[in-house]
Amino acid sequence: MDHSSSPHQKGKRLSKDDRITIQVMHSMGCSNRAIARELICSPSTIVYDQKRHRIPLYWQCETIKSYQGTNEVKRNTKARRARANKRILGRSIDERSLRIDTHKDFEHWECDLVLGYKSKDDDVLLTLCEQKTRRFFMIKIEDKTSASIMKAFYKLREFDGSKWNRIFKSITTDNGFEFADLSNLEQVSKTLVYYAHPYTSCNKGSVERHNGLIRRYIPKGDLMDKYSVEDIAKIEVWCNSLPRKILNYKTPEECFDVELDHIYRRR
Repeated sequence: MDHSSSPHQKGKRLSKDDRITIQVMHSMGCSNRAIARELICSPSTIVYDQKRHRIPLYWQCETIKSYQGTNEVKRNTKARRARANKRILGRSIDERSLRIDTHKDFEHWECDLVLGYKSKDDDVLLTLCEQKTRRFFMIKIEDKTSASIMKAFYKLREFDGSKWNRIFKSITTDNGFEFADLSNLEQVSKTLVYYAHPYTSCNKGSVERHNGLIRRYIPKGDLMDKYSVEDIAKIEVWCNSLPRKILNYKTPEECFDVELDHIYRRR
């Protein structure tokens, strides 16, 4: 079959003409590799497209799924539009100082949640990571609600309120609604709260990396209730006792203590 087409661009969907070619060649008994050579694309592209455009046909009281190249697949445009139009909850990360992005200044934190089994009754881990020293904290909370998160932060602030503004100058978190009330910290302290771009976990890569370390001990799907406060503390100690190349092979605990000494010496 003479099909004048340019090489298929990776990541792009096949055109309607390409799908008609697939349908005709498939009815002639051609293999997926032969069709791929005709369209100048990968055979897996043909396989995926055939799965995507199969529709049920009824023949002799049986349901048969047949490939129809002219069938347009309905896409979830509503969900895609909602993702595209999702807005930053509060202060955008674009307003953050460039010095914070370099991770050279102390007292700037990243925040996230680690879930166990997806259940409303299961506990959740609130994780905090200081950008410069990579010092990691884990706080076990009751659920994923903003009220529980704020309760944990207010308790943390009350623990050493005199030094809070000097240890927590900024917190960067994701754009989930569970962190919607976190910006209220700005009303009771000098801490600035920044929200990452939607679906951009690289904006807070340090805490995401540490969340990956947690998964070595708490795999996805495990109930967080199975792990006691002592278990969580042991995992936290292990994370903070790992020598890091980025810290000249010092541990986050050592670097954090040095920075704290500088703060407590100030008047």
